[in-house]
Amino acid sequence: MTGTRTGIQLARPIIGAEERSEVDRVLASGMLAQGAEVASFEAEFSEHVCGRPCVAVNSGTSALLLALMAMGIGRGDEVIIPGFTFAGTANAVVLAGATPVFADIDPTHFCIDPRAVEAAISPRTAAVIPVHLYGHPADMEQLMAIAERHGLAVLEDAAQAHLAAWRSRPVGTFGATAAFSFYPTKNMTTGEGGLVVCADSETARRVKMLRNQGMAGRYEHEVIGYNARMTDIGAAIGRVQLRRLPGWTSTRRANASRLSTEFAAARIDPVVVLPQVADGADPVWHQYTVRVRGRDEVAAELAEAGVGSAVHYPHALNQLALYRSVCQRVPVLPVAERASREVLSLPVHPSLSDADLSAVVSAVCRAVRR
Repeated sequence: MTGTRTGIQLARPIIGAEERSEVDRVLASGMLAQGAEVASFEAEFSEHVCGRPCVAVNSGTSALLLALMAMGIGRGDEVIIPGFTFAGTANAVVLAGATPVFADIDPTHFCIDPRAVEAAISPRTAAVIPVHLYGHPADMEQLMAIAERHGLAVLEDAAQAHLAAWRSRPVGTFGATAAFSFYPTKNMTTGEGGLVVCADSETARRVKMLRNQGMAGRYEHEVIGYNARMTDIGAAIGRVQLRRLPGWTSTRRANASRLSTEFAAARIDPVVVLPQVADGADPVWHQYTVRVRGRDEVAAELAEAGVGSAVHYPHALNQLALYRSVCQRVPVLPVAERASREVLSLPVHPSLSDADLSAVVSAVCRAVRR
């Protein structure tokens, strides 16, 4: 449900002259895969996650999968995940050999509800994956307390939450592992790629082996592994993007604040429910996602006006037949299912001009009132 005729895009990767120059430098070096650039990117990203070891891989889904495997999660285990998230979270659990168990979400911030997590725990539960959805951190204080009480591992899905924080602590630094994504529409990109943040060096060592055919050293195969390496080309792009990320994040926050202020002044509630920030949360606004009555009609009006929008996501995972064949417990999730019928993401990215932001507000107000 995206569309533009005049060009206000929902998302827009920013690739500039510096990224192109760095790619040319790497191409000229002849070292294109998992070399010095990848190592430098890992070290530089580590500075943003309290110095934790980082392992770069080829996608966010690979980051989730290898993190689960490195933590020993697999056959016979259940992993609690939110029922409202991108399918990659659930797919990684299934690919690891474990069973996803869907829990409902908080209706205000769209992240997994700690109470639903506690209710979903069974004797087979081994881990929980909170998703920092739309760049808003989950309530890690409550979730970590639940995990500690029940002896559960925690893998943070931070694919959309680069530089977000919960009570001033960066996301990605709470669980035993965390997974980031650098897909082109994320807040920063490596073209395609991901990264695992680890709480300790031994977990990082296992992830490094799993990403590289199970090798601890050249031809020293210790485990069955994958080819999930990041290229030096992608890492070179990522290093530039990472330097620019704080500024982009500030702009996203300013854009979100302006949208919320102007929508509130326009008094379009209760037709449109604006996104809220939880006490203690410092989101990074990967998406500016509202709830809208008559969502599909509003989205069509926006497309006609040349304003991009999208539904993230049109189905709660428990509603997909795919997972009914692999999940032993498929609960009804009323909050997640309602969200799937109402959410609509609007442009908030740092390339928006003042005129673009005004156009977004005007187009939404016209669509709602019409």
